[in-house]
Amino acid sequence: MDEFVEAVQEVFPLCCIHFEDWTGSDALNLLARYRDKVCCYNDDIQGTAGVTLAGLINALKITGGDLKEQRILFLGAGSAAIGLADLIVSALGQQGVAADAARRQIRMFDTHGLVVAGRPGLAEHKLPFAHKLPPSKPFNHLDLASECPQVVAAVEDFKPTILIGVSTVGKLFSREVVEAMARHNARPIIFALSNPITKHECLPEDAYAWSGGKVVYAGGVQFPPVHLGGQTFLPSQANNLYIFPAVGMAVYATQAKRVTDEMFIEAAHAVADQVTPEQLTLGMLFPPQSNILETEIKTAARVAQLVFEDGLAGVARPDDCEAFIRSHVYKPEYRNLV
Repeated sequence: MDEFVEAVQEVFPLCCIHFEDWTGSDALNLLARYRDKVCCYNDDIQGTAGVTLAGLINALKITGGDLKEQRILFLGAGSAAIGLADLIVSALGQQGVAADAARRQIRMFDTHGLVVAGRPGLAEHKLPFAHKLPPSKPFNHLDLASECPQVVAAVEDFKPTILIGVSTVGKLFSREVVEAMARHNARPIIFALSNPITKHECLPEDAYAWSGGKVVYAGGVQFPPVHLGGQTFLPSQANNLYIFPAVGMAVYATQAKRVTDEMFIEAAHAVADQVTPEQLTLGMLFPPQSNILETEIKTAARVAQLVFEDGLAGVARPDDCEAFIRSHVYKPEYRNLV
């Protein structure tokens, strides 16, 4: 891998390496290994984290409260969960919350139960989120019971305001789990991000029905509107297509030296800011995908502005960042060869 990265830098010195996900914790390790050495990012980790953060920003506009006041429970503790949790910690740092305090607002649950300090064989990437708590019973998705007692117990103990599923275990957010979230929150935030649908932790129609229409929901795939009790709910799709192309465009246009967490946080805010108050009232957490190019351009312009402000750009700062980004947009033009 070192030889590959060095060769890319030699042959394409202005290149930004876009890593895809790898097996297990390889993606996290590669990102940690190179992110401060070369211009690179991983869209499965950072792009997913960015779009989820955008969804949380807008979900909190609906429910009220600040990110620093939330308690977040992850079901799943792989690369996606760790990447998202790390970005939340960075975002909280911008609000003046120390990293240790921010991590205490986050708990993780994997196939062995709660991620706790002292668990034998705990993977290194989970250690920052391993808290001094009593261990829970292991979770065996092959014996998934409708009540999901271990998950319900974790919710009852921690009383999270936000529940995020990145477990790839279908139906993990059972009726009992959703009802427990609704008991402890006037408007529970539930993001079921695994895909495809067979691995979805909770379908939107179930989340709305079991919470009495109180839930603020996002899924990992696109769902049609849900009609319940005379109301229409529009489930949001937390798709990283909102984030990584915009960050990539900003990096390309500015010839950025590095890709930072702050760029993904800015991209999250830029995406969230493009959802109108009227769309928020419908439960929409992201802009319509029908206008995705404009969303990407405006998001890229915000990220590019940050790149210039942080002194990471390899080109001169333009007077108008949005016009600058638009000048780099590829426009396919076809000639009539007949």
